[in-house]
Formats: sequence, C-alpha cells, structure tokens
Amino acid sequence: MGTVIDRVDIAHPGLRGRHSALHLAVAAAKGCLRQAGCRPHELDLVVNAGIYRDKNLGEPALAALIQDDIGANPEDPHGSDAHGNDAHGTFSFDVANGVCGVLTALQIVDGFLRTRTVRRALVVTSDADPGHGMSEHFPFSATGAAMLCGWTDDDYGLSGVSWANAGDALDDLETSAATVGFADGRNVLRFRQSADADDRFAAVAADAARDCLEQQGVPLADVDLIVAAPARPHYREALSALLGVPPEKVCVADDHRMHTAALAAAFEQHAARAGSQILFVAAGAGVVAGAALYRQPPAH
Repeated sequence: MGTVIDRVDIAHPGLRGRHSALHLAVAAAKGCLRQAGCRPHELDLVVNAGIYRDKNLGEPALAALIQDDIGANPEDPHGSDAHGNDAHGTFSFDVANGVCGVLTALQIVDGFLRTRTVRRALVVTSDADPGHGMSEHFPFSATGAAMLCGWTDDDYGLSGVSWANAGDALDDLETSAATVGFADGRNVLRFRQSADADDRFAAVAADAARDCLEQQGVPLADVDLIVAAPARPHYREALSALLGVPPEKVCVADDHRMHTAALAAAFEQHAARAGSQILFVAAGAGVVAGAALYRQPPAH
C-alpha cells in the first residue's frame, strides 16, 4: 500500500510573453486535473515545490496563489459554511528543497495520505527567470509540473524516502549555491556552481539509493528503472557508474536545464509498465539527496 501518482503533466512557456513561474504552475495543475478527470474542489492538499519565481518574491506562499487560480476551495480547510456544515477546504503550502523538492513533497503527501487526513493531493512545481534585471545568467529552463496523488491499499505505490548528505557545509556552499542580493535598487539572483558539482551530487545520490534499497530489502537487480534528477548528462553517467548499472537504466528529463520539475518530467517521459519497480533518486544543493522506491500501479 502507498501513495500512487495518478497523473503527471508538464507545462512549457508559450512562444510569446514573459515566462511566469506562477502561470506555469497553474497551467500544469489545470492540465493535470483536466486529464485525470479530477475537479479542483476534490483536492484536499496542494504542495508547491518550486524555487525561482516572479520578482524573487518570498511571500506569500506560491501554493496559495496556485490554489486560488485553479479554484481549489479557498475557504478555511477546518471551517464551516454559512449553514453550519463542515466546509471542504484545501490546505496548501510551499516546500523549498531545490531539485529534491518534488521528492520531499511526495514524502509529505504520503504522510497525509497514509493517515487518511487527505484523499487527493496535488504536487506542483515551477521555475522561471524572475524578471528583467532580477537575475544574472539564469541557468534553468522555464518549466512547470504537476503530479496528482492518491492512495491505494494494494501492493503498489511509494516507499519511505531515504536521505543522505555530504556532511561538509562549507564545501557544499562552494559546490552549488544561489543567493539574492540588493543591487541597483532591486534584489538580484546570482548563481555559482563548481566544476565537480555533478560528481558530488552523484556520490550522495548513490548513497541515498543504496540506503533506500537496503531499508526496503530490494536488490538493485530487481529495479526496472531509475528515475533521476538533475537531468544533466554527466550526473546521469556518474550515477550509473557508481551504482554499477548501464546508463540507459538511469532516466532523466529530456531537457537538461530543468530544475525542480526535472524528476516529475523524467517520470512522465519514461513511462513504465504496471508492476515495475522504479527508483526515484534526486540530488541537489546542500549537498543532499533522496531516494524512494515506487511500484507502478495498473492504468485506470
């Protein structure tokens, strides 16, 4: 039994207009709900894992804006309507864990679903250049993603998530970092990343993967597919080498410049047959990595 991913949708910007993180998240969410035949008011929980947003704003939580734009119960989740009946609100909040954000959100969603606190949950994420003059050399593709989740009592779904970190905070800051500083009357986003970042990400990701497999009592040979993020080719090659598997067994998103949407896109782009054992592995700044097994349920 466990959390199952009923539908994944990816949103890309149109050819015209500024790329908005909010608009991309909303587009992915609406497409996901429409294709799954799920109405927005059926959602009990919305978790947003995006990082880079319009105008570098930290507040309000983007999840609340997404919830409002898709029409998912803006009332108090624990309140009552005008007639004194219990209202069906939707709880929404942000999590911030970079490339690992989607896996973090799935872990949180699994906790809510496992306790039967919610029945339907939506994980959303998006990143986009915050705006003209508000970042230096923005390195990520504007992308949104949404994953509709539910629960099954059958032998499918998500395992517990295993986490690992490099354990050296000073080195980790040099490996990969993004900072916002005040310049020319505005907040400017700046990035830096070391030449060996992918190797360091892969090393921690391999540790998380091995720990996950040990915790779940599953040999690597029984894993049909490794769905990994970030999507960069060298990270994929390094991870496959450390795990001792062919590179083609490690699947990443087609666009190597995706950020928080990379894990969802890799899963959506490399569909597996029912019953397949999939290993989710994500690594990012921290240096931190997470891994979880997922058994693909039959198509509805």
